[in-house]
Amino acid sequence: MDDIGVDRSRVPRHVAIVMDGNGRWARRRGLKRTDGHAAGEEALFDTVEGGLEIGLPWLTVFAFSTENWRRPLDEVQFLMRFNESLLLRRRDDLHQRGVRVRFIGRRGGRVPQRVRRHIADTEAMTAGNRRMTLTFAFNYGGRAELLDATRAIAAEAAAGELSPSRINEKVVTRHLYAPDMPDPDVLVRTSGEYRISNFLLWQLAYAELVFTDVLWPDFRRTDLFAAVREYQGRDRRYGTVGE
Repeated sequence: MDDIGVDRSRVPRHVAIVMDGNGRWARRRGLKRTDGHAAGEEALFDTVEGGLEIGLPWLTVFAFSTENWRRPLDEVQFLMRFNESLLLRRRDDLHQRGVRVRFIGRRGGRVPQRVRRHIADTEAMTAGNRRMTLTFAFNYGGRAELLDATRAIAAEAAAGELSPSRINEKVVTRHLYAPDMPDPDVLVRTSGEYRISNFLLWQLAYAELVFTDVLWPDFRRTDLFAAVREYQGRDRRYGTVGE
C-alpha cells in the first residue's frame, strides 16, 4: 500500500464513471444547470490526474448520452459547445501527458459537423499515446451500441460472410464501438443514484459497482482513490466459488 492506501500492484485496468449530479450541484447554489456542467470540467481533469498518478491504464466517462437530446434545447446547445471547447482547451495538455483520447458513440445524426471534426483531430493527435486511454462516451447509449453491433453482424450474415452458428461473444465484442477496450473492472456513479443508465451494457457484465453521494463537480482524485480501494477489497469470482 502507498500513502493513499492504494495497492499499486492491483490497480484496476479500467475504471468507468457516470458523471452525475451537475444539475443538482448548480441548483443548490442558485446557479443555472449549465454552470454545473462547466464546474464538472475541473472534476474530470483532477480525476484524470489521479488516474495517471496511480497508473490507471483506461478511464471511460459518460459525457453525453443518446437520451440527453431530450433535454431543453439551450442545455443541449451548451453541452455541444462545451464539449467542443473542452477538446480545444485540453487536448494539447492531455497529449503532453501521454493520454490517448478516444470517443465512442454515434458520430453522425445531430452532432454538429465542427464537433465531429474536433473529435477526429483529437483522436488523431493522441493516437500514439499509451500512458492512459481516456474515452468519452459521447452521443452514446448502451442499447444503441448493441443495436448497431447487431445490425453489422446481421449484414455480414446476410452477405454470407458469417455463419449464424459462429456468432459468439467474441463476434459481438468485435462489432462494438471500441472492440479493443477492456471491460471495466469498476463502474463509479456519483450523486447517490443507483443506476447504470444505459452505459456500457455489454461491457459491465462483471464490473464492480461503486456508488458515491458526491456530486460530480465535487468529485476529485481522492474519490477515485476511494473507489479503487473499495474495488481492491472486493472478492471477484466471475461465477466461481470463492475461498
